[in-house]
Amino acid sequence: MSPRGRRARAVVVHGAPAWIAAVPVRRWMKQPVATIGARTSVRDAVALMRERGIRHLPVLDGAQRLLGIVTDRDLRQVMFDVALGSVDEDTARLGDLPVREIMTWGVVTVTPATDLREAIGVMRERRLGALPVVDAAAHVVGMLTERDLLDALHALLREHVVHPRPVAATLGGADDAAVEPAFDGDPWQDAGAED
Repeated sequence: MSPRGRRARAVVVHGAPAWIAAVPVRRWMKQPVATIGARTSVRDAVALMRERGIRHLPVLDGAQRLLGIVTDRDLRQVMFDVALGSVDEDTARLGDLPVREIMTWGVVTVTPATDLREAIGVMRERRLGALPVVDAAAHVVGMLTERDLLDALHALLREHVVHPRPVAATLGGADDAAVEPAFDGDPWQDAGAED
């Protein structure tokens, strides 16, 4: 059958497409936030991260304002040499080094009212795994991580999918939803090919 002889398929439009309304960071940030002081030892920072299962620790000054951030990547390099046990005495003392010596000072932050899309853009552009969320006085009020963004994406897609259908049999969970295809043909078939 030639392409001209094929029956046209109806296209169903469910209203004009619209972008998702602004979603403030406060909806997805984690609270309370584990923080440390600038004089906390590298060893204690590592222990806290392991205990809490986190990869980012905001570092606060004496007035509880954000001063910097220390990440698992920062700590890994320092602790790697200590853990090997084959280092000189000066290097072995790195575990006692205060985190202010290894932290990142110029911290990129967002506010609770920042649109989630803006936060995502900053994280992508700067290649950041997390953003401290601060108030006007630079007090840390939350933390937004890559995991939080995945949770937000999952929830927002579920809220805004036009025709969800259960896909428990294919994905293994009754929670999951998928979008019903717009047509019943083979998406890989060349539209101009003969049947």
